[in-house]
Amino acid sequence: MIRTSVWMKLLTTVLLTVAPAFAQSSDRLPVTDAEKMADALRGGPAFITKDATVLDWPSSPGGEFRVLRTGTSAWTCLPGIPQGTHDEPGCFDQVFLKFMKDSMAGRTPDVQSVGISYMYGGFWVPNKSHAMGSGNEFHVGPHIMIIGQDQTMLQTLNRDGSNGQPYVNHLPGHSELYLVIPVRQWNE
Repeated sequence: MIRTSVWMKLLTTVLLTVAPAFAQSSDRLPVTDAEKMADALRGGPAFITKDATVLDWPSSPGGEFRVLRTGTSAWTCLPGIPQGTHDEPGCFDQVFLKFMKDSMAGRTPDVQSVGISYMYGGFWVPNKSHAMGSGNEFHVGPHIMIIGQDQTMLQTLNRDGSNGQPYVNHLPGHSELYLVIPVRQWNE
């Protein structure tokens, strides 16, 4: 019962702090360091991005992330993944960032607390339900992602991001789930 209460309090707090305005996304992936930095800073709200470290993705799997800007907070922002088909920047707290780095390096993530991420540019998912339109992909609008220790609870939640509702997802090749909470539809 306490875990559910903590999750609900966290969810309420996070949703109340989301700014009403979001940056628009393009599918042109950033190339230069200046473009990558600007793209990464579109990933979250100004109160997160203003003091965040900005990293660039590793040039090879399991490689080192390159620092584009050293920040003074515990947040890190990244541009869209260079190999991605869409531009999907994000900002991550230290727990979520470690989860991603471990997963990408082929290590099993050891999540010991709640981690939070913002993706104000949205994310593209397979359009399973076609509830929100036709086509093979659905653009989940600006959203917050939360990871925690209680994978059992997450396994009970919706897995279809194309219906516009909160859902759970996982990184490619991994089973660890995280909660995705859209804060508005993409076209609003």
